[in-house]
Amino acid sequence: MEIIKTVTAYPTDYLTSQELAEIDHEISIMETREAAGIEALKVVQSYRGWISDDSLHVIAAYLNMSSAELEGVATFYNLIYRQPVGKYVIHICDSVSCHLSGYQQVLKAIQQHLNIGYGETTQDNCFTLLSNVCLGGCDKAPVMMIGKNHYEHLTPEKAVEILSSLQSELQSQSQSEQVEIEQ
Repeated sequence: MEIIKTVTAYPTDYLTSQELAEIDHEISIMETREAAGIEALKVVQSYRGWISDDSLHVIAAYLNMSSAELEGVATFYNLIYRQPVGKYVIHICDSVSCHLSGYQQVLKAIQQHLNIGYGETTQDNCFTLLSNVCLGGCDKAPVMMIGKNHYEHLTPEKAVEILSSLQSELQSQSQSEQVEIEQ
């Protein structure tokens, strides 16, 4: 018989005081601790970029729920990332409205510009491309969301222009950080 070692992780050993404070705030405005599940996941993801298995287990324990219950919440909500993603996550809507309005040409332009497919991240870890069943912009299709920003009435050219602008911002930030390091 094989003995499996278990390790107990305490939330205070794994989560930062800022993460715990924000989760505690969310708990305080919910009827039950468990009801804060999605918000707790969002808090931790905002600091870490994604929800690792360790994060999920610790959050579940802190909320007095099973890891399986919290995993169900995490996998249902498509803005919780259970694997590492790029700095910018591109959600492109692939609803019927977007398909009828030129989504496929926009998608092709994005994929060619970034040299990635669905579910992939650029080599520099800047962009991850994901599909989304609906972004609620059917009257403004095709639509994509990057971070909290929605981009509507997309054309292939407009999509590439948006990505190029974000890439320029990242280059400027990188150059500024490099100057600070050298000083």
